[in-house]
Amino acid sequence: MENQILETTKTPIVLTTGIYDLLKLQIKKKKLNKSNEDRLEKELKNAKQVLNRDLPENIVTVNTEVLVKDLNTGEEITQKFVAPHRARRKHGTTSILSEIGVATLGYEENAIIQWDLPEGSKSLQILKVTRIAI
Repeated sequence: MENQILETTKTPIVLTTGIYDLLKLQIKKKKLNKSNEDRLEKELKNAKQVLNRDLPENIVTVNTEVLVKDLNTGEEITQKFVAPHRARRKHGTTSILSEIGVATLGYEENAIIQWDLPEGSKSLQILKVTRIAI
């Protein structure tokens, strides 16, 4: 799949209002590289905002465990996304505002995402989303 360009899922991302505001703040503070910032701004323009109780279970958000597949290498990794102040490497948790957190936020299971991560541009597929208690 190396030279194959996969299309990012066209379905609008689904976010709670709080997460939406948090992402807007990330853009305002220039916390992302320009390519990802532009991509996120486009996603946010089309995003569907919902109340926390109305957020579907299969959407990546804070306090979710997400199984992601790197479509370039076939490698599968699991991330436990939590609020930034709760992220601890020793607990195996990752900030929802990490590069991979921001890349997957608001997407549902089976979505395909193109995102620039520190190790290079990646094509990722979200295989499974599970809510976790923190």
